[in-house]
Amino acid sequence: MNNLKYYNDSLAYDFDLFMPSEAKPQQTERENIIRLPKENEKHAKATRKATRELNSTVFAVLASALMVTALCLNIALRIRVNELNTQINRAKTQLATAQSEDVALKMEYESRVSYANLEMEALALGMKKLDKDQVVYIRVNDQCVAKNASGETMVASP
Repeated sequence: MNNLKYYNDSLAYDFDLFMPSEAKPQQTERENIIRLPKENEKHAKATRKATRELNSTVFAVLASALMVTALCLNIALRIRVNELNTQINRAKTQLATAQSEDVALKMEYESRVSYANLEMEALALGMKKLDKDQVVYIRVNDQCVAKNASGETMVASP
């Protein structure tokens, strides 16, 4: 299509664009082309049909194999997930058992070490609390005297 004439002409519309196109002249047969007889064409059609059927059969078999493989993988993955969930639940159960044993041992320890139990054991052994009259204070020196490592004596005023 020559677009230059649209830039040079002052026509508003080119109606040639809307006209039906002219039919192309028929090509003449080439001399070097050999036409096959009709029987060969029938055989070719049958071969193409058989090939299509074979292709569709192969496609169906491959699609079926793919589906079976996908289903088997899905089942295998679900089995693995179930096994892992079972292991997790066992571990959680063991953890809960260990925590309850820990609490029980802490309670037993608290009950054995409690001050009331210590006091009862001391009374059973014949021990008793000190009275003020049992305390004896000893006064060694009237002065506050200290000796350091070098042997010097230091006296503090009261």
